[in-house]
Amino acid sequence: MTQVGPSLTRRLARSLRTSMFVQVLCALILGIVVGGVWADVGSAVQPLGDGFIRLIKALIAPLVFCVVVTGIAKAGDLKSFGRIGLKALIWFEVATTIALAIGLVAGNLVRPGSGMNVDPASLDASAVDEKTGGGQLPSTSEFLLHSLPDSAVGAFAENSLLQVLILACLVGAALLHLGHTKVPAILPAVDQAQQVIFAIVGFIMRLAPLAVFGATAHLVGEYGIGALSTYGKLIGVCYAVALVFLLLLGAALKMFTGVSLWKFVRYTREELVLALGTGSSETVMPRMMQKLRQAGCRDDSVGLVLPTGYSFNLDGASIYLSIATLFIAQAVGVELTLGQQVTVVLVLMLSSKGMAGVPGSAFLALSATVSALGVIPAGAVALLLGVDRIMDTMRVATNLLGNCVAVFAVSKWEGALDRERARAVLDGEIAFVPEEDASAAQDKDQVLASASTKPGADR
Repeated sequence: MTQVGPSLTRRLARSLRTSMFVQVLCALILGIVVGGVWADVGSAVQPLGDGFIRLIKALIAPLVFCVVVTGIAKAGDLKSFGRIGLKALIWFEVATTIALAIGLVAGNLVRPGSGMNVDPASLDASAVDEKTGGGQLPSTSEFLLHSLPDSAVGAFAENSLLQVLILACLVGAALLHLGHTKVPAILPAVDQAQQVIFAIVGFIMRLAPLAVFGATAHLVGEYGIGALSTYGKLIGVCYAVALVFLLLLGAALKMFTGVSLWKFVRYTREELVLALGTGSSETVMPRMMQKLRQAGCRDDSVGLVLPTGYSFNLDGASIYLSIATLFIAQAVGVELTLGQQVTVVLVLMLSSKGMAGVPGSAFLALSATVSALGVIPAGAVALLLGVDRIMDTMRVATNLLGNCVAVFAVSKWEGALDRERARAVLDGEIAFVPEEDASAAQDKDQVLASASTKPGADR
């Protein structure tokens, strides 16, 4: 008679030791328990999550630069790179508009703020200024101007993805113009730097379970479960709309490319759980770039579309902002007309493009929308202070999957998608191998091959 217990225990122990998905999932559960039972401990371990995010962010700018430069140089066609950028922007705008529209429809049907009867005078408007640091979202002209670097070093120091992208495009274009004969050593050096960065990412990713534990324990300890009872209807509507949007996005992806969004979610489950646990999609950008490239997307498409999407394609944030605007209006007893709701869409279409990297950006976008409408008290934005952080899970997951879908869609549109490889990878026929491990294995094979050709080597 076989002993199921010990065998199962060994399998679980092996999974916990070797699977980052299992490790992160366990850390997530442990963080919820610790934050719920010992709130003070949850606040004390917050630096674990913050430190991990800082380490990953430090590598994003140089990694994007290397990927884009090598992508342009290897593609050998700057015009195709320009087409990819234009198609990506078109896709982003269409997706963002649909997300905003679905959010408004759901907000009108469910009416999450109806019946709250909040007196705006009772709200502390100064708390919003404290949350945003008294800042404001840049105007369209300021946003476009800030996208242009005034210092090559400053673009990396500020971790501005758009500025780094522009520098990378200029360097890639220069390499194509000069040709490999004039600058033969540059491209291999950039490619090697990229491999070094991926290796560092591999080291840092080993700390992911600690980061998820720290971030989750802090979130639960700070906000507790009380917000669920007060804002339960708003939270439910936002998450339900995000799910509907992702289902529509998955259907469009399947029709357009033949790629299954569900299989992609299963393929990237480790990265998704990590992003949800830390509340930041930036923590998984390097690993997502690797997985998209190994899933059949060409280097130039991944290098341009994914980083640009982090600034231009905030689908989850768009859903939240549209529903939150209606929630605020309904809570204070203001009924928005159809014309005013159209104004909401137009304002958010512009303001959402400047949100990335701005502290308290959701509140700044809401404040700008409320000011444009002129019928909702400005202090009413403070209603969302107790629920904003809880919405991060929805925003992060929707933003991240929306950007990955954009990479597949634009790659197919540009003819830069290997559909057979994508099918094989997502079906599990080809296992994902981190690029740092693949490079190490390749170097080992080269050493063994060199040794086997020496005189006296075993044949």
